[in-house]
Amino acid sequence: MKYIMLVGDGMCDRPVKELEGKTPLQVARIPNMNTIAKQGQVGIATTIPANLAPASDVANLSLLGYDPNKYYAGRAPLEAANMGVELKEHDVAFRCNLVTVSDEKMEDYSAGHIKDNEASILIKFIDKKLGTNAIRFYPGVSYRHLTIFNTKKLGIQTDDLIKTIYTPPHDISGQRIARYLPRGKMSGFLTDFMLKSKDILAPCDINKVRIDLGENPANMIWLWGQGKKLDMPSFKEKFNVTGSIISAVNLIKGIGRIIGLEPIEVPGATGYYDTNFKGKAEYAIDSLKGRDFVFVHVEAPDEAGHNGDLRAKISAIENFDRLVVGTVLKHFKKSKKNFRILVTSDHATPLSVKTHTGEPIFFAVYGKGIPKDEADAFNEVAAGKASIKLKKGFRIIEKLLK
Repeated sequence: MKYIMLVGDGMCDRPVKELEGKTPLQVARIPNMNTIAKQGQVGIATTIPANLAPASDVANLSLLGYDPNKYYAGRAPLEAANMGVELKEHDVAFRCNLVTVSDEKMEDYSAGHIKDNEASILIKFIDKKLGTNAIRFYPGVSYRHLTIFNTKKLGIQTDDLIKTIYTPPHDISGQRIARYLPRGKMSGFLTDFMLKSKDILAPCDINKVRIDLGENPANMIWLWGQGKKLDMPSFKEKFNVTGSIISAVNLIKGIGRIIGLEPIEVPGATGYYDTNFKGKAEYAIDSLKGRDFVFVHVEAPDEAGHNGDLRAKISAIENFDRLVVGTVLKHFKKSKKNFRILVTSDHATPLSVKTHTGEPIFFAVYGKGIPKDEADAFNEVAAGKASIKLKKGFRIIEKLLK
């Protein structure tokens, strides 16, 4: 049996006024996801426990079968794992965004989705200016990077740094940053550190050129998502299947590395609207020649939600359906192999709020041994007919594997 989980990050939404009260999934052309819903089972599940923030790390841990209340330890350590950054005993990892701040407001949480090569130069420059033997910067992908603090060398308490209250930059687009700077025992240290980066980054030639080209400058770093090294049982130990993981996002690949799913690099996978949708599907199919399971994550719908871009979200959903779901579905229908496909979102990213929310998501599972139920489409309204209702989202994967 081959098992495929296809995740359209942030696809779920709320009724949109411009769509006459419908959601993007209701108006998008998604024949392949609708087929899976019609010929299989539809369920709803809570991937974000009520006591945790609605974040991608929490939600994707749930989708992969790991209870976030037991295993969640911050976003940055997951990204560090994928980047090959080994966290030591007294290390605390932070996600370090390159952002655009204008008139003391969060203008752009992604600095115009800055390209890797420009971002790498800026992060290495910041490391020269702010890095020490106790503070290190590591370049990642686009606006997503990593900062590591060694609390022993800094002479501070690890728990004090971890318990600092932070706000993800994508939650505060267009708002004054003063209200959302770190709060807690180490807030002064972290705030001063972040604000110093403005004076360092603003004069950089790369940013001057970006401004001349009408692009958003990467003129500040924003720290969040802190955590320590974590350990989790392997996917093979939990479910007795081997597998791989495909994503452009270090966070997702980091989860995969920690639990023993092999991250597969797909050329042209950007984590944005222009990602190589079909390539992800093709590499996923190929990966199943020697493995049982593949987890395919597509970030584009989530980015459109954060940007409040209705057309882009519908387009990203349609590309996900046609090029990812359609390619996988067509391949396995033609093959003689036994298979199951589960398609879902990890969390909602409603256009109206431009950030993640914690309401239940829905999923559809189809393939050998999966009975047909009453659902007639893959969208928020049709999910009302769901035959499966899970309060614990980490049990979703059992509907695929068991």
